[in-house]
Amino acid sequence: MRVWLLGLFGLILSGLIVSSIIYSQKAPPPLDSRANPISQVSAVSSAPPAIAPPPAAIGTGPSPSASGMIDATVSNPNPDLTADASGLSKATVLMTTTTGIIKFKFYPNDAPKTVKRMVELINKGFFNGLTFHRVVPGFVVQGGDPMGNGTGGSGQKLDAEFNNRRHIEGAVAMARASDPNSADSQFYISLGTFPHLDHNYTVFGQVVEGLDTVRKLKVGDKMMNVMIQ
Repeated sequence: MRVWLLGLFGLILSGLIVSSIIYSQKAPPPLDSRANPISQVSAVSSAPPAIAPPPAAIGTGPSPSASGMIDATVSNPNPDLTADASGLSKATVLMTTTTGIIKFKFYPNDAPKTVKRMVELINKGFFNGLTFHRVVPGFVVQGGDPMGNGTGGSGQKLDAEFNNRRHIEGAVAMARASDPNSADSQFYISLGTFPHLDHNYTVFGQVVEGLDTVRKLKVGDKMMNVMIQ
């Protein structure tokens, strides 16, 4: 009798174990909808980001805040825009940022109207206190928007001056919307060589000192003071 009961107990226990295994095979845990986020990020980041700000609100932004601004009268009101053998101006833009100093020169013969307007804005102190609102590591850093979100400007659109200056590291060019003649005050600095941008955006300058500072910039870093020497 005892042997018979032990045998029956063994059969019941075996049945429970088999049933548990079958159930676990048929009912795996539900798949998390957030699974494999790396592939999703890669798919998004593989497309080159657009440089142009949205066209809707360009020119509607307020003037930059006076907080933290340095008197722009220290800037040279009549900079020497004579070009040297490389096409760069003798005058130099000195941009003091929260991460260091950036110096760039203009291409006055390649983008004369753009250079003239940028000189005007710099000497008005327009850029003082503005942030770099867009930073794409390995691609561009962008600023010059008084709204701080990529939708603002100074209120004066510029005609495109596409030229043969290349988008190499340190190239300074104008951001724009889909309309070629929609550049205003937003500009970007290239962090590499990008042939697909050549002849599509107005390159008007080149960083001559402070590329390390450019590479360190983060979203929200400020142009504390921008002047022309």
